[in-house]
Amino acid sequence: MAQQLYYSVDQVADLLGLHVRTVRSYVRDGRLKATRVGKQYRITREDLAVFTGAPAPASVGRVRHAEVSAVVQIDAISAEEATRLVNTVVATVQGPRSGGAADHLRVEHVYDEERATLKVIVLGGLEATAELLKVIDALSEQPA
Repeated sequence: MAQQLYYSVDQVADLLGLHVRTVRSYVRDGRLKATRVGKQYRITREDLAVFTGAPAPASVGRVRHAEVSAVVQIDAISAEEATRLVNTVVATVQGPRSGGAADHLRVEHVYDEERATLKVIVLGGLEATAELLKVIDALSEQPA
C-alpha cells in the first residue's frame, strides 16, 4: 500500500484532533503550509511533519483516544506555597516521560490571593494525568 503524499484539510483535522476551521485558519495564517488545488487545500506529509514536529502518520483513520480534563482546587494555601507547587508541577510536566502523544499534558493554574485558593487545571491522557494528580496530591499535603 502506497503512503499518502497529500492530506486534505479534513484529514489533517482528524489526524490532529482539531476542528476543520482551526486547520483552515492555520493554513490562511501561514502556520501550516498548504497548496491550493482548485477550491481546496492540500497539505504534504512533509509540511504536516514540520507543523507537528513529528513524522506524519502513514494512514488516515480514527483511533480511539481518551483524555482527562481535571480541576484541582487547593484551599488555605499561601501565595508562596502555591508558587512552589505550581513550579514543581510545571517542571514535572516538562520533564522526560516514557509515553508519546497520549502522554501529552497541559497545565494551567489560577491563584486567588483573597481566598488563598489555588486551582490547577490539567488536560491530557489518562495515564499521564493520573500520575500528575498523584504528584499534586503529594505536594498539596506537604506542610510549609
